[in-house]
Amino acid sequence: MHAVTSRTALVTGANKGIGFEISRQLGRAGIHVLLGARDPTRGKAAASLLHAEGIAARFIHIDLENSATIQAAATVIEKEHGRLDILVNNAGCRRDGDGLPGKASIDAVRRVFEVNFFGTLAVTQAMLPLLRQSISARIVNVSSELGSLALNGKAGWEFAHVKLLGYNTSKAALNMLTVLLAAELHDAGIKVNSANPGFTATDLNGHRGHQSVEQGAVAATRLALLEDDGPTGGFFNAHRQEPW
Repeated sequence: MHAVTSRTALVTGANKGIGFEISRQLGRAGIHVLLGARDPTRGKAAASLLHAEGIAARFIHIDLENSATIQAAATVIEKEHGRLDILVNNAGCRRDGDGLPGKASIDAVRRVFEVNFFGTLAVTQAMLPLLRQSISARIVNVSSELGSLALNGKAGWEFAHVKLLGYNTSKAALNMLTVLLAAELHDAGIKVNSANPGFTATDLNGHRGHQSVEQGAVAATRLALLEDDGPTGGFFNAHRQEPW
């Protein structure tokens, strides 16, 4: 038997940037946070920083390109917690060589999909049995407005010039995962939503974003803490619903 002391969240790609800030905000809300990271040194350092702030957090090794680490993480969570209440699929990447369809490196596109879509799907499938043990589990897929078909086809859109075949389409695929998974899990009471952080200053964009990680973490944190009457199967930024 596992003693239920508080809700537990797994955040992937949590050793820095938006993932770290999501972990901090969830921790401040009383959630026990598992910081998923592929680099143990950085992951443990990030967990120590949160500990120093009085947040219940620990590092858990998980690499979206290594299925063995994903299964091992699920085993550890089951053994130590018995369930998972919140899964935030935050880990993602961009690759050199990505670009317009006529020029993009197929290898770069494939590598982006391996992390942003297939890796996220693998983590989600591994954690589903644990999420089903929760009374009201939440899954948040950290997407991007670059994955919106509607916005990409809109004249005058702020980011219309960003044409990255691998990154944009991997986020569009992630949004489809949200829609289908929300339908699959509807009767189980598990809410699944996509979050758009907005253009946030992180390593992923060379810190060119115009908002802070604190701002960028708001949408995902809010969806992770949704009440039982909250939405499922949607795409949201910090202020409103986004178009698919």
